[in-house]
Amino acid sequence: MSEFTHFDEDGRAVMVDVAGKQDTRRVAVASGRITMLPDTLVRILEGQAAKGDVLGIARIAAIQATKRTAELIPLCHPIALTRVGVEFSTDQAGPAITCTVTAETVGKTGVEMEALTGVSVALLTIYDMCKAVDRGMQMGEIRLLEKQGGRSGHWRRVS
Repeated sequence: MSEFTHFDEDGRAVMVDVAGKQDTRRVAVASGRITMLPDTLVRILEGQAAKGDVLGIARIAAIQATKRTAELIPLCHPIALTRVGVEFSTDQAGPAITCTVTAETVGKTGVEMEALTGVSVALLTIYDMCKAVDRGMQMGEIRLLEKQGGRSGHWRRVS
């Protein structure tokens, strides 16, 4: 495994210097899943949640979170996003909802943290909007699926 990049030679936390990097198109895709009671999923899909359009609000929350990642994650560079896509898929058997966030930029540093933050906040928003009827919901499987751009090139999760 390579050296951690966010520490100097004395072990102090530092923000990585990206000044010498080339601007390239960068894309990251992340996903996560929230499991719930069958009735909770039905309420969400049929628009019966007391707080409103759960997936619509979660989509906006994910986009907002990607835009504010540098404020939330220490040492994360603020970047100009060029696109954020948020998709939800449902699993009746789970019962669960999977959120997938795609973040894009043209710049000197990647957008993995933005995509992961977007997924996390979308799932937290679903929890918040439905906790009155289902406090046992579980969030998990939050992971990077793919990244493109920069010196390290294209990476895709195999499993």
